[in-house]
Amino acid sequence: MIGPTPLLEFFKRGEVEREVRLEAAQGALTTRAYEQVAILALLVEDPDREIRDAAEETLSRIPHETLAAFLGRADTPLDLREFFGDRGIFPDEIAPVVLDAEEPLVAPAVEEDFGSEDEDRETATQKLAKMGFSDRLKAAVRGSREMRALLIRDPNKMIASAVLSSPKLSEPEVEAFARMASISDEILRIIGSNRAWTKNYNVILGLTKNPKTPLALTLNFMPRLSSRDLQMLSVDRNVPEPLRVAARKRVVANTRG
Repeated sequence: MIGPTPLLEFFKRGEVEREVRLEAAQGALTTRAYEQVAILALLVEDPDREIRDAAEETLSRIPHETLAAFLGRADTPLDLREFFGDRGIFPDEIAPVVLDAEEPLVAPAVEEDFGSEDEDRETATQKLAKMGFSDRLKAAVRGSREMRALLIRDPNKMIASAVLSSPKLSEPEVEAFARMASISDEILRIIGSNRAWTKNYNVILGLTKNPKTPLALTLNFMPRLSSRDLQMLSVDRNVPEPLRVAARKRVVANTRG
């Protein structure tokens, strides 16, 4: 299943600076396969020739059999199949290549070291303090768990959103993010709009109890709560009053039923 694509949305809206577009065109934003390829497909039509050429070169580094296997996945959108069909590459229904959709299809030409996945908070904080925007964006996608925990709260929406595009992101991390009132409501909306993540009860519970989660989302999630959690929500002074009132009505209805 295709996961969240928050970075792709920034590129589609034309809200990405040239430096970042160029690095993405060079394969430096190693997001999940679909998002990476979709961004490259956009950048081959970028107004800037250098970016167009870089995107073409990066796409050329993906073996045709890998692309054919990617296109043969049931969840690959039609527009990408048409994009590559125009280039003579078609879905392979019996693909010899086994793809991990959580991994990028192409690595950057020059690998950068963002440290070990399990580095401590102090080390991650020191490294991030020395980084400019571009490196912080790449760290959000390719950095350590501690870097993601710090960058999910970044005031720049693009950097914070990029954490959710990281192939390294785990479900326990998403559960933790869902409970955090220190991150933006936009990040919580992205989490709450992802069907794969919201199959997880702890994600649903975290979002519903988080006062920053958009009310429309929490009201939709409320019917999925257990009786015990619904009862606790009905008296939780940290959540918006409309949610607390709705929970109280549901508790009463359940009691009468």
